[in-house]
Amino acid sequence: MKKHIVYVVNVDWFFKSHRMPLALEALKRDYDVSLITENTGLFNELTALGLRCYHLQFGRGYSNPVHEMIIAFKLYRYYTILSPDIIHHVTLKPYLYGSIAARAHSKKHLIVNAVTGLGSVFANDKKKSIGFIIKQTIKLFLKNTNNTKYIFQNADDIRFFKGIIKLENNKYSIIKGSGVDEKVFNKSNKEDDKIRVTFVGRILKDKGVFEFIQAAKLLKAELFGRCEFLLVGSIDTSNPSSIKEDTLINLMEENYITWLGHRSDIKEIYNNTDIACLPSYREGLPKSLVEAMAMSCPIITTDAPGCRDCVDEGHNGFLVPVKDYEILADRILTLANDQQLRLTMGMASRKKMVKEMSLDKVIEQTFSLYEHTRLDP
Repeated sequence: MKKHIVYVVNVDWFFKSHRMPLALEALKRDYDVSLITENTGLFNELTALGLRCYHLQFGRGYSNPVHEMIIAFKLYRYYTILSPDIIHHVTLKPYLYGSIAARAHSKKHLIVNAVTGLGSVFANDKKKSIGFIIKQTIKLFLKNTNNTKYIFQNADDIRFFKGIIKLENNKYSIIKGSGVDEKVFNKSNKEDDKIRVTFVGRILKDKGVFEFIQAAKLLKAELFGRCEFLLVGSIDTSNPSSIKEDTLINLMEENYITWLGHRSDIKEIYNNTDIACLPSYREGLPKSLVEAMAMSCPIITTDAPGCRDCVDEGHNGFLVPVKDYEILADRILTLANDQQLRLTMGMASRKKMVKEMSLDKVIEQTFSLYEHTRLDP
């Protein structure tokens, strides 16, 4: 009899970009595969691949307790109808409310809670009260049972959870990111000699967008004409850390700082990138940097959870303090002025990515968790 796995993710586009390879591998291994997520228009595409898709709107924020409880109830109903063997929750709301719903059943599921970072709530001092509520919810509802396994992307998040719930070492695994196929992301010849420093991510304050721009402006006298700063990503208006489009456009400088918006050709963007830069305040493990590493880019990022896991300091890039655009500018200038260092660090980036974060490795580790976990009777 086929095993049935259900993926529970906030929104369909995130599933497609970060968890689709796991679902396709499950289909290849003859699992039944279902997806519970918010439909933003991708359900026809996902259904055509063999997934059964079910709509659930998780929403942003935690302002309405009634809405939050409705999410948990709807997940309970889906789990009752689908009767899965494995439930794989991805991101904060799904693993909080999904764990409550899954444990309400008499059937023993394997519950996999993938902690993909802790989000802007824990990166922003102004949201401490919401962070406290979430901590208490985790403490109350996330249990350390033999049928629940946790996937973490970095050691900082493990320490965070161990400070809240009793999390034994055999109840979790570290799997670094969602995986990138190094056979696809492989650098070829660059089109020109202009040095490009590239930020790839959503246009949010918590991603360090303002620090990236401030660093570029600080270096204009030295780098204008031979260097270009690119921002690649969409504005997420529903996120509390969102930046208004007018504000962003007013900060751009012709032939020097350019916002490209959302792009689907990230491989080509990185193929013509000399330095990948993400001054984020906190991450799980940023896929954009893993893709940059696969494309042999040196990395400049913050010494923050998730980000620091992408850099061996001075070997494949540099770590800078969160919100410190002056040190960020100094490290950018160091790499911009040293082509050989860029090449050496770029090769080290790809080697680190292939060893620790490749798609094959992520798939192997995840399915080992699925298939080698014994459930309590």
